[in-house]
Amino acid sequence: MPNGAATAHLFRPKLITTLTEGAYDLAALRQDILAALTVAIVALPLSMAIAVASGVSPERGLYTSIVGGFLVSALGGSRYQIGGPAGAFIVLVAATVARFGLEGLLLTVLMSGIMLTLVGVSRLGSLIRHIPHAVTVGFTSGIAVTILASQIRDFAGLRLAHPEPGPLIPKLAALTQAAHAFTPAALAIGVGAAALIFVIRRFRPTWPGMLIAVVVTSAAAAGLPLGVETIGSHFGGIPQALPAPRLPPVSLARGLALLPTALSFTLLGGVESLLSAKVADGMTGRRHRSNMELVAQGLANIASALFGGISVTGTIARTATNVRAGARSPLAGMMHAGFVLLFLLVAAPMARFIPLSALAGVLVVVCWNMAEKTEFARLLKRPGSAAVLLTTFGLTLARDLTTGIIAGCLLAAFLALINRPVPEEGD
Repeated sequence: MPNGAATAHLFRPKLITTLTEGAYDLAALRQDILAALTVAIVALPLSMAIAVASGVSPERGLYTSIVGGFLVSALGGSRYQIGGPAGAFIVLVAATVARFGLEGLLLTVLMSGIMLTLVGVSRLGSLIRHIPHAVTVGFTSGIAVTILASQIRDFAGLRLAHPEPGPLIPKLAALTQAAHAFTPAALAIGVGAAALIFVIRRFRPTWPGMLIAVVVTSAAAAGLPLGVETIGSHFGGIPQALPAPRLPPVSLARGLALLPTALSFTLLGGVESLLSAKVADGMTGRRHRSNMELVAQGLANIASALFGGISVTGTIARTATNVRAGARSPLAGMMHAGFVLLFLLVAAPMARFIPLSALAGVLVVVCWNMAEKTEFARLLKRPGSAAVLLTTFGLTLARDLTTGIIAGCLLAAFLALINRPVPEEGD
């Protein structure tokens, strides 16, 4: 079977290629079903945790996995990409909700989807793929630190006298002042959930550690008088159906106000999606179609916004899980979305027992995995890479993601320019 390198330039979904090759059979379908179920088990707690951490209700993360995940796989340029809500977007989504409200977020996701589609149609995907590695590690680690700080309140059951600040330093100061008012039961559940995930990953790596941790802590919260905040007490539960699609309120003034934020969503979405597809390529020896992938990501974000979901992107951990579980085609990603929908239709009422501190514990593990600690240390050993890395990392923490990426790329370009060998006379 060819690895796809010869057709990487085509605007053709990998689903069509897979089904027209003539090699897809019943055995491949069985493998795809098993992989889909495995990924759905991982996606369920993560989707809700990411949504809650992003400042929206948990069902919006499920809507994103269902609608966005289905379209990313059905239309995408990778056989194995799994789309859905991603931890990397938590900071951006939370800041957008705080500033513009839910309707502003939905319009931002819609605008970002249109931009991603245009980037793919314009064949600019290769430019995104050339973002320096030190920049990618820097902003990813910066996002991990920021997300970790945002989870401290729910993880420890803190009660703040005032709304939690958005910027990192004021946030940490407010959390430090409220540290004496932590809830022991919430902290125990948060630590227990994170510890259980790490233990299962160490001794039973094939088990769904995140789902097991959420189920165990939810049973404890339901059966014992712990008094911790849950999805039910905070959000009132999860609806048992997808909402009807609708267009968020649109106006020229609102669109112009949201444009810089939508650009940030587009930049991060493009980088994360192609990085995830590249990881899948490295695991399988195949080549994805970057521009087709960006078109699919754009259309998935448009659809997610219409159904009330948050931003969609390729998710590295779930994509890797899909590959390891033996997926053979994009049908695995499409069926994963179907399994998440089945949970929403059948088992959504059980989600009201999930403690918020348990979801925070899940995201603590996500942050630990997201921060590329070994690679960060390796890049620090070389002056040029260290300068780019620390610039991107520092500005992502102090300012925002877009500032960090742009500054890191400009510095990398400047260093490449001044370090380029000068041709000798007569060459």
